[in-house]
Amino acid sequence: MGDLSGYKGDALRFLKDAGAAIGDVVEVRTSWGVVTGTLVPRYLHGDAAHVVLKLRSGYNVGLDLEGLKGVKVVAKGEKPSFAPPAPPKSTGGLPRVLILGTGGTIASRIDYRTGAVHPAVSSAELHSLVPELSELARLQPEIMFDVFSENISPRHWTKLAQRVAKAVREEFDGVVITHGTDTLGYTAAALSFALAGVPIPVILVGAQRSPDRPSSDAPLNLVAAVTVAGSADLSGVYVAMHLGESDDRVAFHKGTRVRKNHTSRRDAFVSVGVPLAAVWGREGLERTSGDLPPRGGGQFKPRPKFDERVALLKFYPSMTGNAIRAAKRQGIRALVIEGTGLGHVNREVVRELGRFVRAGGLACMTSQCIDGRVDLNVYDTGRDLLQAGVLPLEDMLSETALAKAMWVLGTGAGGSKAKELMSVDLAGETTTRTFPGKPW
Repeated sequence: MGDLSGYKGDALRFLKDAGAAIGDVVEVRTSWGVVTGTLVPRYLHGDAAHVVLKLRSGYNVGLDLEGLKGVKVVAKGEKPSFAPPAPPKSTGGLPRVLILGTGGTIASRIDYRTGAVHPAVSSAELHSLVPELSELARLQPEIMFDVFSENISPRHWTKLAQRVAKAVREEFDGVVITHGTDTLGYTAAALSFALAGVPIPVILVGAQRSPDRPSSDAPLNLVAAVTVAGSADLSGVYVAMHLGESDDRVAFHKGTRVRKNHTSRRDAFVSVGVPLAAVWGREGLERTSGDLPPRGGGQFKPRPKFDERVALLKFYPSMTGNAIRAAKRQGIRALVIEGTGLGHVNREVVRELGRFVRAGGLACMTSQCIDGRVDLNVYDTGRDLLQAGVLPLEDMLSETALAKAMWVLGTGAGGSKAKELMSVDLAGETTTRTFPGKPW
């Protein structure tokens, strides 16, 4: 009997009786009509009451056994497998773009054993799966890591920054970094500081849906990222993701002002507090921000070191000072606090933050609000925080503040120098005026 991976109980008996196997094209009679498709594996932890077919459209459909009248094998097939085609040859004279793979959904495939998405597709395979890329640039794909973005750490940021700096010396026209979306904003912010003044575009790109799904956003995001990295007259660190749910435009966000604002939509990313940097479509690149630096520029001096002894704490009602005391015991050197509203916490947390600062720690305040900025001069609580030595970070995003604090400490700065660096706008992380509208 053929392979029926993942099927069990009644579903397994239903398919065995028909002589069906994974990869066969089958017709399933239901109470409402006939469904034809390729039998695909069930995931390991699935139930025993469904049969799953891949339709001609590319989408999967799960059929409940209770409504099934019978099944017939139309054509024998092979168990689904993936073999990427050979990468197409790039045309001479095109810009040179380095693609650095780190993993994530954009470089993932479905694992039919568990039904989950897992890192699998290499940067070279992405090149193969989107042949159009060979018409846009001469690509050099390299795998840096093969992990989901929740496993990316400051040590990975350092390695990425070092490789980008080497790419500048190697005279690449641009760098594209494929990255999981969950912590994409953190990495973009970290690289914005480590690579301040980088003379070429560095584009971080992700996908909300894996490349083997018909609705994947990976191909368009990659095409936009490679096009801009290779040919656009701009420099700096950006994030490229879908602008809307349609497959026609990609938004480019400044690396220090971007946040993932939805768990699953393809247009999950927004620029917070600033306009989009640019919008790419098949007709070209439209600059939507007037302060994008051109290619080239002054001498580039990367500073890729980070100090991981920084914690990000979200204030909540009934919060005590225990978390701050615990952070101090663990050797944390800097705290980024997400306060309420203008940047507020309760009295106990104010007292404990004061003790943390007096012991030599750096305490910074951001807001849980998406719009607006921190202002510790309005209410008594804010003034108490200022008296305790807490540094307000204006409209800096908390994710960006965490990455910046790690970078500041990584430069060797401490005390007043660290506070000075955190207060100065180095990579567009703060604005002088709150953006009047809602960019999303």
